[in-house]
Amino acid sequence: MKPMYKRVMIKISGEALAGGNGFGLDTKTVNTISQTIKECSDMGVEIAVVVGGGNFWRGREGEGMDRSRADYMGMLATVINSLALLDGLENAGVTARVQTAIEMRQIAEPYIRLKAVRHLEKGRVVIFACGTGNPFFSTDTTAALRAAEIDADIILLAKNVDGVYNSDPHINPKAKKYENLSYIEVLNQGLGVMDSTATSLCMDNKIPILVFGINDPQNIKRAILGEKVGTLVS
Repeated sequence: MKPMYKRVMIKISGEALAGGNGFGLDTKTVNTISQTIKECSDMGVEIAVVVGGGNFWRGREGEGMDRSRADYMGMLATVINSLALLDGLENAGVTARVQTAIEMRQIAEPYIRLKAVRHLEKGRVVIFACGTGNPFFSTDTTAALRAAEIDADIILLAKNVDGVYNSDPHINPKAKKYENLSYIEVLNQGLGVMDSTATSLCMDNKIPILVFGINDPQNIKRAILGEKVGTLVS
């Protein structure tokens, strides 16, 4: 089958890399996700990835802490996850690069847009770490910003739930799942697909968002092939 998209941005939550552990990294899960990304890369799809850091730290967890400092700690958590994913991809035979929004040259390249695009054109997977490099912005916003900068066709939002619902399906078994939504509906109903800054950025730049479950990493491949998975926000 032919991929529907030429260049994609995959946003993976930190919790997804923890597997069923809820904290830290699960090597088997990282390797399974890496293998799926390899299959997509082998189809000629140019892939960029933004990874969250919630399996180690979330800025809002630092109650009583300076908010900027707590957010910087969260950015460092994304670097740990990005290096783990880099390792998984390299073990799967994929050439990949990590670029960080905060310089740490001994660990990764600094983020340079043209260099990132060049990596993608050469078939390398690019992982963006450290969020935007600024506090008060989430990794969802990073995914939207980087997707706009590299001119990605779509954001594949891999979450622990298989789409967008009108209420939390883990709490309400009768929650209704949406197949399609507009950006305005997401914002007006406060559906929590991404934070409002990220959703608005996608709306302004006309970048569709596909929300699906990462519990089966093959959903990434299905999404790229245009199969019916999750909820499309456009």
